[in-house]
Amino acid sequence: MAALDPLVLTGKDEMRKWSRLMRSHGKTIALVPTMGYLHQGHLSLIQEAHKHAQLIVVSIYVNPGQFSPSEDLSTYPSDFHGDMLKLKSVPGGVDVVFCPKNLYDYSNDSGVKQKNKNGIESLGGGGSVSCVEEKGNGHETWVRVERLEKGLCGKSRPVFFRGVATIVTKLFHIVEPDVAVFGKKDYQQWRIIQRMVRDLDFAIEIVGSEVMRDSDGLALSSRNVHLSAEEREKALSISRSLLKAKSGAKDGQVKCRELKDLAILTITQAGGRIDYAEIVDQESLEAVEEINSPVVFCIAAWFGKTSINAVIDP
Repeated sequence: MAALDPLVLTGKDEMRKWSRLMRSHGKTIALVPTMGYLHQGHLSLIQEAHKHAQLIVVSIYVNPGQFSPSEDLSTYPSDFHGDMLKLKSVPGGVDVVFCPKNLYDYSNDSGVKQKNKNGIESLGGGGSVSCVEEKGNGHETWVRVERLEKGLCGKSRPVFFRGVATIVTKLFHIVEPDVAVFGKKDYQQWRIIQRMVRDLDFAIEIVGSEVMRDSDGLALSSRNVHLSAEEREKALSISRSLLKAKSGAKDGQVKCRELKDLAILTITQAGGRIDYAEIVDQESLEAVEEINSPVVFCIAAWFGKTSINAVIDP
């Protein structure tokens, strides 16, 4: 399979038809949602997906619903040709790449001419409506996991997880997978999707894949491309700070305030600007004062114009 080109689908209907055909033949399907500009971390998610299903679908879609008006969607890196070459290199291969143009455009998905309310013909796929547009016939239905989305990344990005939960719901309805794989690097996102699937009774298994790091210790992320060499060197302070905290916890330090202060000092001395640094319960994501149950240490900091987040379980 690795030597074959994945089937590339762009339409919602054709993606759904493929999935239903495969399932009618008794096949199981795993979905790996991405926003493209793939790296080894994404490829490791695909390798994990092969452990849980017979067929693999990778979605590539930069979701406008998770960007606020102050965030520039156009700066998100993209390299579709490079992505396809990387997907072909994965052992076991990828069966389908689903790369829709606009999942918030509700004109006819097939591209067939249709009449609008004024009786004027239009071609499906044209004149797309922004998902954040407040007037007209734009998207207005959102999925929220109300408590889990509030802290950590949600504090500074109030619409982010609303957009994530909504687009993942849409992908689940379109692809209809048996399994979906997410990276634990984006720990809050993984927990939010788990809770959403539980609460809304999706018949989908959510698999969390461990964090992958570059040779220098920086967690793999598509946004790392925006770091200068100097900023990247400074960003390594995040992984150093987390390792110091983990070492302190192993040595019996259970006071979270002291562990957080040590991590914050390490990052700020390196030139980073802290977004958040919290030790939280692994399930509820509520901040804890002492470590006496399973927790995770989540940190996000800015280096230049790039936000870097990382996580470790002490």
